[in-house]
Amino acid sequence: MPLPPPRMLGVSGGRFFASLPPRAASAMYEELLSPAEKKYANEKMSWKDAMLSCALRRTTLARYTDCKIDPRSFEFKYNKFHKPEILWPPDDSTVERPLHFNISHTTSLIACGVAMHGHIGIDVEEKKRKTIKSIFSLARCFFTPSEVNYLADISDSDAQRKEFFKLWTLKEAYVKALGLGLSGAPFSEFSIMLETSKGIRISKASKVCNDSNSGCDHLSENWQFALTELENSHYMAVFVEDYSRSQGPEDSLVPVGLKVWKTIPFVEDILVSGTEAVKLIG
Repeated sequence: MPLPPPRMLGVSGGRFFASLPPRAASAMYEELLSPAEKKYANEKMSWKDAMLSCALRRTTLARYTDCKIDPRSFEFKYNKFHKPEILWPPDDSTVERPLHFNISHTTSLIACGVAMHGHIGIDVEEKKRKTIKSIFSLARCFFTPSEVNYLADISDSDAQRKEFFKLWTLKEAYVKALGLGLSGAPFSEFSIMLETSKGIRISKASKVCNDSNSGCDHLSENWQFALTELENSHYMAVFVEDYSRSQGPEDSLVPVGLKVWKTIPFVEDILVSGTEAVKLIG
């Protein structure tokens, strides 16, 4: 089955995709996967989700090359924190090269963010995700003191839980955009402030940034962001690198121009930006 029409290049933004495709589509997805991806999917407890994730990035990236590249032809490389990037053939001149992507998973949704000319990180979390520990215990384990104090000042437990997952989603998307992951840029190395007069802001935690082994030197990059609520059930955060801005480490972030599609590859493709399905936050 052919791919849907290609997407216009040069739009910094993201796409989110509903999982749980029809069974008939699973065979088509499996045909797209490389031997390594099939091995990866077979080793996962949720084989279908792993297979869909691999097929999703291939079909999505193909559309951003104006369908000049077959989804099966993509090869990928990984940095030491296992962030994937496209491995372009050295003599390939059929597409523009500055194409970046990132993937995030929940039990009911897989998100794939795509950006041109800059790195991207994406995270999606279920608003009602169950946790073994209490929200406040998790915050004290992973967040900075200022973030813990921010949550402690919220007396309503439901509101506190929502703010926790907003922070978590933003922080995870940010470290994924940096290409570092939690081990390379622990959440305790930087604070995200949600309620400020200048909007959402990021600041470095000075006590860890004096450590030469810390990854926080990367935290002064220039970034655009989006924090959204998807279909009243998920939070999604996207960070996109923006070299055109001169941003200090404590400047407010600039919202990214986000376009969002709800997609099941080969089955459904609906632009939902500007609808009730996607609500921008902050």
